[in-house]
Amino acid sequence: MKVAKFGGSSLACAEQVKKVCDIILADPERKIVVVSAPGKRAKNDTKVTDLLIAAARARLGGKSGDEEIARVIERYSSIAAELGMPADSVEPIARDLRERLAMPTTDKGLFIDTLKAAGEDNCARLVARYLQARGVEACYVCPREGGMVLSEEAGNARVLPESYEKLHALRDRPGVLIFPGFFGYSPSGKVVTFPRGGSDITGSILAAAVGADLYENFTDVDSVFAANPSIVDSPKAVAEISYREMRELAYAGFSVFHDEALEPVFHAHIPVAIKNTNNPAAPGTRLVPERVVTDDPVVGIAATAGFCNVFVSKYMMNREVGFGRRLLQIFEDEGIPFEHMPSGIDNISVIVHESVFSENIEEHVLQHIREDLQADDVDVMRNLALVMVVGEGMRHTVGLAARACNALARAEVNIEMINQGASEVSMMFGIEAADVKAAVRTLYEEFFAKEPLSVFSQSR
Repeated sequence: MKVAKFGGSSLACAEQVKKVCDIILADPERKIVVVSAPGKRAKNDTKVTDLLIAAARARLGGKSGDEEIARVIERYSSIAAELGMPADSVEPIARDLRERLAMPTTDKGLFIDTLKAAGEDNCARLVARYLQARGVEACYVCPREGGMVLSEEAGNARVLPESYEKLHALRDRPGVLIFPGFFGYSPSGKVVTFPRGGSDITGSILAAAVGADLYENFTDVDSVFAANPSIVDSPKAVAEISYREMRELAYAGFSVFHDEALEPVFHAHIPVAIKNTNNPAAPGTRLVPERVVTDDPVVGIAATAGFCNVFVSKYMMNREVGFGRRLLQIFEDEGIPFEHMPSGIDNISVIVHESVFSENIEEHVLQHIREDLQADDVDVMRNLALVMVVGEGMRHTVGLAARACNALARAEVNIEMINQGASEVSMMFGIEAADVKAAVRTLYEEFFAKEPLSVFSQSR
């Protein structure tokens, strides 16, 4: 049995929906199919999910939101008409969207999540109807009825353990099951969504729950690449990658697969195939629990911006029992998760996302650090980017850190900090956000290019 997930670009228009259904029918083992909301049809188009969020914001801001909902209905109407479906097939979708928009806004989180979830929910219904019109035994599965039980955290839900037993029963249902991604229901019956890109998470949970032999994640690229193609021209395609490697790369900005989606399949030891809806014959990239390490120690390079470095210095800090715990307690009290924590003898850095570290929160945190910990110096560096060099072979290779540092020096990229994980699968370099492109290019040249790039080609 295979669980197959199709992203928004795979369902953006009728032509794409036909491709998706052809792929489903090409393999009888594709029994459970997870769909996203329709994505962009062209570069300047708007995703259905973004239109739904705009409608929610309009309603919460005192406007009607009718204009945005009308555009969503038009998207579904266009897809249905081009698929040759009856004109009245969109009426239930239009009615559902208007009912969601008209619901009370007292619970803001519930209102937004309920409206956001309409994209995937109605897309799943439409795909199921189209398959039925083609004579296929297919049915839409409501996440509540199917057993997708999530924590009551609007926009940031996590699967609850009882989901797996309930969802396991899906494997015994006949026909092709079309399951909407991105959302589920809390124990109290509220609609709750995963973070954006959460359809990957839905597919992974289902694959683990039903004990699938393979989880296929269909997107709009042939494979995972060793670096971002928008930064590096024609980067190397990666044929096989381990869960650990992909987790590191996804965290650092590889958008082809949601980083949280790896957890369920990781624990269930289910391999993942990343494939292209527009080129399903391409081999794609296979994610596996363990892989044979080749002569190439590095599998990929990724970078992401939007971080802060909170630098704390105190003489003889290393002799002060509980200093690190008390420092992190200050962040915990403010509800701020930390990303990395490199340290020296008398100093320590706490890396956090800028999105959760506003200037008001910064002032409060720094005041507590100075007063509660009697720190000698506290400073904050914003506009920080993290560059990750990732590969299972790194732990067995001497001199990789020197090569990476020399490469960054050649590109005149200043290193603010270095951190290597205990697993030795990755090295992290903190740099200024403005240097991301130069850093990724020079590191790719060092570890993947057959011939060195010119100094000119390394320029920002």
